[in-house]
Amino acid sequence: MYKTNKIIFSLSLVLATATTGIAQQPKRLIDEVNPFIGTSNFGTTNPGAIVPNGLMSITPFNVMGSAELNKYDKDARWWSTPYSADNKFFTGFSHVNLSGVGCPELGSILLSASTGKLDVDYTHYGTTLSQEKAHPGYYTAVLDKYNVQAEVSATTRTSITAFTFREGGMSNILVNLGQGLTNESGATVRFLNDSTLVGSKLMGTFCYNPQAVFNQYFAIRISRRAPQSGYWKKQPPMQGVEAEWDHDHGRYKLYPTYRKEMSGNDIGVWFTFETKPNEVIYVQTGVSFVSAENALLNLDTEQRGFDFHKVKSEAETAWEQALRTVEVEGGTAEQRTVFYTALYHLLIHPNILQDVNGEYPMMGSLRTGKTRHDRYTVYSLWDTYRNVHPLLSLLYPKKQLAMVETMLDMYRESGWLPKWELYGQETLTMEGDPSLIVLNDTWHRGIRGFDTQLAYEAMVKGATTRGKDNLMRPDNDDYLSRGYVPLREKFDNSVSHALEYYIADWNLSQFARSLGKKKEADLFYRRSLGYKHYFDKETGLLRPILPNGKFLTPFNPTLGRDFEPNPGFHEGNSWNYSFFVPHDIKGLSKLMGGEQAFVRKLQSVFDEGNYDPANEPDIAYPYLFTYYPKEAWRTQQLTKKLLSEHFHNSPSGIPGNDDTGTMSAWAIYTMMGFYPDCPGSTTYALTTPTFERITIHLDPDYYTQKKLIVEKRAASGDGGDYFHTLEVGNKLYKSTYRLDHNSLVNAGKIAFLTQGKP
Repeated sequence: MYKTNKIIFSLSLVLATATTGIAQQPKRLIDEVNPFIGTSNFGTTNPGAIVPNGLMSITPFNVMGSAELNKYDKDARWWSTPYSADNKFFTGFSHVNLSGVGCPELGSILLSASTGKLDVDYTHYGTTLSQEKAHPGYYTAVLDKYNVQAEVSATTRTSITAFTFREGGMSNILVNLGQGLTNESGATVRFLNDSTLVGSKLMGTFCYNPQAVFNQYFAIRISRRAPQSGYWKKQPPMQGVEAEWDHDHGRYKLYPTYRKEMSGNDIGVWFTFETKPNEVIYVQTGVSFVSAENALLNLDTEQRGFDFHKVKSEAETAWEQALRTVEVEGGTAEQRTVFYTALYHLLIHPNILQDVNGEYPMMGSLRTGKTRHDRYTVYSLWDTYRNVHPLLSLLYPKKQLAMVETMLDMYRESGWLPKWELYGQETLTMEGDPSLIVLNDTWHRGIRGFDTQLAYEAMVKGATTRGKDNLMRPDNDDYLSRGYVPLREKFDNSVSHALEYYIADWNLSQFARSLGKKKEADLFYRRSLGYKHYFDKETGLLRPILPNGKFLTPFNPTLGRDFEPNPGFHEGNSWNYSFFVPHDIKGLSKLMGGEQAFVRKLQSVFDEGNYDPANEPDIAYPYLFTYYPKEAWRTQQLTKKLLSEHFHNSPSGIPGNDDTGTMSAWAIYTMMGFYPDCPGSTTYALTTPTFERITIHLDPDYYTQKKLIVEKRAASGDGGDYFHTLEVGNKLYKSTYRLDHNSLVNAGKIAFLTQGKP
């Protein structure tokens, strides 16, 4: 077992001690989860409290304030996460956070506590943390400088924080509205009384895209009326007299509460109390993206009174029910923790967006809508179309249907399907036409309770609209006229764009054919084969094409391995993209010289260090060997190796950004023994499961079988890591390494009969 950082809670190691064979299930699956996994190695997850797909998340914020105690710099702009296991300087609990993303945003409204004389400078009141522990729905730590224990939990739209002032005396609650991960500044706050305040914080420009700006509204209530309270505001430097200022007292100006409200770029609120030893002060926070009134309504509705135990217990119950959709037996304690933590991360995004009254911010406007189904937000679709949404369709189909309905509502409101939507704003981040793929994939997996005609209309608009006003395909003119996108600027990601359009057009052809539109289906299918334009016989790889129709010269297929700028490719290189033609692997294989040449070249990706386990375009590469039965053993060997190397029970236990659950979904599928290597196709590639027995509880509203049981059984002797015989229901198959979704969910039981050698 990997050694873990001291900050990681150890309940799972105590409750699940068996390392081989079938282990007894722990009392609670939430104790198998380690929320600190992914908090280092750029995983950008955090250990804070949230309920499944909740709007509210509350997490320790430690990425600014002390260059000595933080890994890089005291400036949060270096970070795309509110929390890193590599850092030690805590400046508050942030409310509403992103998990596993690569750009900074949100992570603001910082709540903290201190003792002694009031000091509102976060570089002063910040503190190290110790005794950190977490499980789904709960986090706790000690604020070392003040010997204050902090505990947090959450409901769907609210949080509760318990500060235990162990030593008592003069004690302070601080709400910092000036700091955070967002690129925007500015906030407004006002007191309703001496224990309740409301306000808003400006957020936006995710990934430095200026069009996505929005307000996060909040309501904060404290369990004890404060005898002293007020605002603070940072004063701008005074030219010529900066050196004369008293840094401790002159930098921030304090204002009394009778001032109606406070607005500015670096403001906050303070409460001061005289506390008894071990006195607990509770702080509740409600959020909304509609109004401060709705934030207060959410708080009043979801939390009546200050009952920390009730909120924590209900959050734990919600997670326990969600995780029990899949129950595993066997494997090691480490493997079970990796699996259930991945399932936990899968259920963080997308998030519920509507308030308790059904109101939500409409897509791309200042208008407010009212929804009849759960309205979702945070659609990192370039990542999640590949495996997150197919997995949600299998495990949580009701959630997936509401997510699809939300996407269509966004089309109704803005005229476009989402690409990378964030709290009602389109950020236009990443490539391609991903919503189209999610809609088709969902429909073909049997989840059909959405408006298919509207979906087709939206799909066709993105695929056929010309001009740069096409938000899905801004270079569609070239694509439609040439069948490919030429390299018109040095670093314009042209090949990456086109490859995304090809898989999207293939999905559109499948959807059109399902609706009986044969002519249109044939047209989009022909377009999907345009990847052949990029195939370079000299290198056997996909290569950028110049506007004159010739290949880019010189050409370095490994350029971009370290995310340096690379002509034609986004966040990767030609090796990462050249097998990304999931809808026509046999056609690509023919271009490369046939089965043997294809297999040799694909194997070389792994042998020569050209595979990036955290890069979406090549995430399915280990599964492509299953198209050739004699080579499928390579998939079984590689997936086991990649799991053990890149997913483990430590802060660095995810291979880079989790990408709102995408890396976690890869691990979940792989540990269960099947993977959707071609989004939009219902055929899974198979590999040897990690566990001896997996029970998936299927939703009876969508599946005829109540359960799908996946077993790993020894064909002879002690078995091993390879299989060539598969038992599906009552039928036995040999040399079967790909299986259709309908066969999987209707089988009742699937058994992989294993042996020690390929």
